[in-house]
Amino acid sequence: MVLQAISLDGPAKFFNWGFISISIPNLIIIVLIVILFVLALVVPFPTHKEHSNGKE
Repeated sequence: MVLQAISLDGPAKFFNWGFISISIPNLIIIVLIVILFVLALVVPFPTHKEHSNGKE
């Protein structure tokens, strides 16, 4: 049997901010997705530089 580092038996903790109420695990997932999206926009695609030596 694999030991779990975090007990998943209890109810999730919630973050409340005004009318927004979201569970902490869902908030973490949303933040990670936003970070990955921003990285996908910022990190450039690898490019292939063509060396021209006069021939096409």
